[in-house]
Amino acid sequence: MDMPTVAIVGRPNVGKSTLFNRLVGKKLALVDDRPGVTRDRREGDVTFGGLQFRVIDTAGLEEADAQTLTGRMRMQTEAAILAADVVLFVIDARAGVLPADQPFAELVRRAGSPVILIANKAEGGAGLAGAYEAFTLGLGDPIPFSAEHGEGLGELHEALKGALPPREDDDEEEDADAPGGRALKVAIVGRPNAGKSTLINRMLGEDRLLVGPEAGITRDSISLDWEWRGRRIKLHDTAGMRRRARIDDKLEKLAVSDGLRAVRFAEVVVVLLDATIPFEKQDLTIVDLVESEGRALVIGLNKWDLVADQPGLLKQLREDCTRLLPQVRGVAVVPLSGLAGDGVDKLMQAVVQAAEVWDTRISTSRINDWLSEATSRNPPPAVSGRRIKIRYATQVKSRPPHFALFGNQLNALPKSYTRYLVNGLREAFELPGTPIRLSLRTSQNPFDKG
Repeated sequence: MDMPTVAIVGRPNVGKSTLFNRLVGKKLALVDDRPGVTRDRREGDVTFGGLQFRVIDTAGLEEADAQTLTGRMRMQTEAAILAADVVLFVIDARAGVLPADQPFAELVRRAGSPVILIANKAEGGAGLAGAYEAFTLGLGDPIPFSAEHGEGLGELHEALKGALPPREDDDEEEDADAPGGRALKVAIVGRPNAGKSTLINRMLGEDRLLVGPEAGITRDSISLDWEWRGRRIKLHDTAGMRRRARIDDKLEKLAVSDGLRAVRFAEVVVVLLDATIPFEKQDLTIVDLVESEGRALVIGLNKWDLVADQPGLLKQLREDCTRLLPQVRGVAVVPLSGLAGDGVDKLMQAVVQAAEVWDTRISTSRINDWLSEATSRNPPPAVSGRRIKIRYATQVKSRPPHFALFGNQLNALPKSYTRYLVNGLREAFELPGTPIRLSLRTSQNPFDKG
């Protein structure tokens, strides 16, 4: 397995190169108080508390014309973000979140890789207010950090340990010789009292988890080893997720945060709905979170035994799912009863299938044959009298499938057309229910007039 890559990105002068030097253990990157010292991507191999990865130091992200030096530096940084397994997004905690941070936070989010938010220059608590402000970027919990003094390294190690793809030589997770091979990581999430712990007890065949009619009994994210049809499974039971605004208890806030972490570390997430009151607003929010984290998804309709006598209900709920959750069109919706043990086998079949779809790789030639047909059937619109041209497409990543399109004026492509392309990819290459990422790369050739 190739060494995973970690890209350090952020505005100029937030301390990216100091962090790079700290991780590599040598002063390989130039450091200065003036912004813009780093221009090229600089790489170094890191061994960090048992973790091994390649770290990439990038030029500071700045809005700039593509033909300028700054613009070309930005393109290099965007390429590093696309290729990275994990992105370290660095802000200056003392300066707080600036308007310039927002567009780049959006860029990193769209790339679809796991993101670790670092509030640098927070030594001695000086930047804690700025660190808390970093929550507004929507990139998860910030790590208060000091690249210069090494504060926060323990928290960074924990975050990287969870975000980096498992190594093939990792005995615990990747022992290919072990019965069942590598364990598939599955998180069971949902609203409080949807029956998550009852379902897992049924899967395990024992009362391993505390259950009861009261909502919110489970507080920790609990990891359990299991085997299904000879396949190793690592199950994560999580606390019920409810809107943060409705959480007063500090312990429950921690539990919900733990549930979010379980989603990020899972490969497949089963969102468990209560079939008697399905598709509540909070259910849709949880599915949205799973999609934005780029995880494979299966929807389980629990307590089905209570509504099984209603003819046509399953068909209706599957139609509701398509209407309410178009971003995961085709997702498997499985009726089950954790209490009675019905439907567990079908749920696991759907989980394994979702993992395979999530891991799909498609050849560039097949993608471009599809693209040619899709754009002939429905050409991109014209902007200011000049037609948008999509020249080429390729898959840059799997887990989830991530495609890059290259052409001219792609930044003017309407959302309706990108939806058409995503739905086309989903249908043509049989990618039901999985998140699909689409990056648009506009040609930087000034002589390309289309």
